[in-house]
Amino acid sequence: MPVFRRFLLANLISATGSAMAPVALAFAVIGQGGGAWSLGVVLTANTVPSLLFLLVGGVLADRVSRSRLLFLGNLGAGGAQAVVAVLVATATATTFAISACACASGAASAFTTPAARGIVSRLVPVEQLQQANALVRVPRNAVKVIGPVVGGFVVALTGPAWALGWDAATFVVAALLMAGLRLAGSAASGGPRGGLLVDLRVGWAGFRSRAWLWSYTLSGTAVVAAWLAGYQLLGPLVADRSYSGAGSWGLVQGAFATGLLAGTAVCLLWKPQRLILVCVITSSGLFLPLAAMGLGLPLLWVLGAAAVAGAGMDVAIVAWSTAMQQQVPDEELGRLNAFNSLGEQIAIPAGYLAVGVATAYWSTRSVLLVCAAVIVFAGLANACVRDVRRIRRV
Repeated sequence: MPVFRRFLLANLISATGSAMAPVALAFAVIGQGGGAWSLGVVLTANTVPSLLFLLVGGVLADRVSRSRLLFLGNLGAGGAQAVVAVLVATATATTFAISACACASGAASAFTTPAARGIVSRLVPVEQLQQANALVRVPRNAVKVIGPVVGGFVVALTGPAWALGWDAATFVVAALLMAGLRLAGSAASGGPRGGLLVDLRVGWAGFRSRAWLWSYTLSGTAVVAAWLAGYQLLGPLVADRSYSGAGSWGLVQGAFATGLLAGTAVCLLWKPQRLILVCVITSSGLFLPLAAMGLGLPLLWVLGAAAVAGAGMDVAIVAWSTAMQQQVPDEELGRLNAFNSLGEQIAIPAGYLAVGVATAYWSTRSVLLVCAAVIVFAGLANACVRDVRRIRRV
């Protein structure tokens, strides 16, 4: 379908910039003299506004055009990233300035996340949802294979400004493509007509009535915080101190992306019946690269661990998206996705800050091992929930 191909193209273009951005942002902070604490502040500034506005974004995703939300959100994120690129290029970047831009970008993502998770169900029939969810991730994951590697070497050779500028440009192009999406009907058709608080109460009732949904979200609170604090915050620092800097970190991210692409291929061929249980098991593999870096293993082992973790993560993402789209009515999908995203992200700021403080007292590798243990424990606890094992595909 042309509208689905347009959505795929927007994802591909945006992915070419987003794949390089984490490497560039991390070394932009390091380049202006920041360490674990400064990077933690920047990442926290990106996360907090997303948490504050996420539920509003979920309500809007059930009420207004999801393509319009994606257009505005991508445009806002592109503007924020462009400012960071200029600040870094002119050597005027500070932790405060980068954090302010990260704050604006996080606010934009609060409105795009629920809309993006709900739009595929309006583009394809229900029996094609898993394949469509996998296909959406093919271009993004394919670009991620080489994007971080290219980004790492671009940063090493020219500095982070060029990579950040490219990311800003791709956000704008993706926004224009999203603006051209024409969906049948309105996202709000058949949905609730109450006020914001009424819509949130109805959404919360739907969320807490599904044990598989709230238990997976609760587990994700620990898993996501431990993963991001270990991988995004400590990973670049370990690469800078123990491996070969930006180039090696780009390779690690490239290996993770290769795993993501492999996971997408698996999802195109395999249709598991117990979707939520598969999510729990495969997402728990995120502990592997953290443990490998924490144990001080050679870079080759870290790359292998990252690839396995990436494959598991993509299987989990596709299975989870499919389960949500099959088990939740379209008119509630935005809000329930927002509650899920909020639950998974709410501990991220505390995780960043706690890890940043912990590195002042314990070694980076010890903290990485603690993060890995948290992921394993959360996965095991979630697998014990009966409804997680009972949910099957439609």
